[in-house]
Amino acid sequence: MYILAFNNASKKDLKKIDKHNQSFILDSLEDFIQNFSSEYETALTNSAKIKKLQGQKEELYRLKLRSYRVIYKKYENKLVILVVHVTTREGAYKSS
Repeated sequence: MYILAFNNASKKDLKKIDKHNQSFILDSLEDFIQNFSSEYETALTNSAKIKKLQGQKEELYRLKLRSYRVIYKKYENKLVILVVHVTTREGAYKSS
């Protein structure tokens, strides 16, 4: 099973979001890590909910949650999903 971790920037991103959507995002991420497997990832990729981001220095993925985008990185050997950015679609792909 994976664990969920947030970097400092993603914690700040979450604090900027209203409580209702924060709850939705956190619940969705908890469900995401509870169910995560290669089959689950493939199903979400096929439905366009997950996409590997191109042109990045590191291997990052985008998870769509309603109008929000969660940018995350997987560590296979540590079973950690590190959330690096949480924002709306409009701000998801801008470099910080």
